[in-house]
Amino acid sequence: MPAPASTGRPRRHSYREIVNAIFYVLSNGTKWRALPHDLPHWKTVYGYFRKRRKTGQWQTWHTTLRRRLRIKLGRKRHILVDTLGLLLAVSVTGANIQDREGAKELLSNFYASFVQSFRLKRIWADAGYQGELISWAQTAFAWVLEIVKRDKEQVGFAVLPKRWIVERTFAWFIRNRRLARDFERLPETSEAFIFIAMIRLMTRRLAKF
Repeated sequence: MPAPASTGRPRRHSYREIVNAIFYVLSNGTKWRALPHDLPHWKTVYGYFRKRRKTGQWQTWHTTLRRRLRIKLGRKRHILVDTLGLLLAVSVTGANIQDREGAKELLSNFYASFVQSFRLKRIWADAGYQGELISWAQTAFAWVLEIVKRDKEQVGFAVLPKRWIVERTFAWFIRNRRLARDFERLPETSEAFIFIAMIRLMTRRLAKF
């Protein structure tokens, strides 16, 4: 919102008061003329609302806030799984981070921690990871990154080779309410709960043998 003017006639009502009055109309479904007397006069409030509607200011503010909120709260979960769908590595990033950059962080962390334990040669990924990430994985780690693409002639839903494995792992996650949404302030906390979910799953399976 505009900062208070340093010169000229002072405003009778602050922008905050006017916006609060608009919020009141929104939340209570009242008529403009029925605004309580402790709020600015309805003509002032409606005039402010109408002017910003005509100039598209409400949409502009909405877009700005959405972008800021995505950075603050949004999360992307990048995971690396084996052919059984068991978790090898996870990286939780902000929603403003491109998939390719998130994948670089994921693969770099995996390489640094477990390269001596795994003979990883080929990785399958969905179309969100195509592009220069393929050459980067080959140059950095000598891994072949293969993109699993949807058949151009496909109609409706179809299970894609290899991709269904990681999608099933994501489905395992959201069986846990804590992971159905991202409630965490820190990405590290999200990552920890993902590992805990897999620990719970694997211990239950082992107990059956």
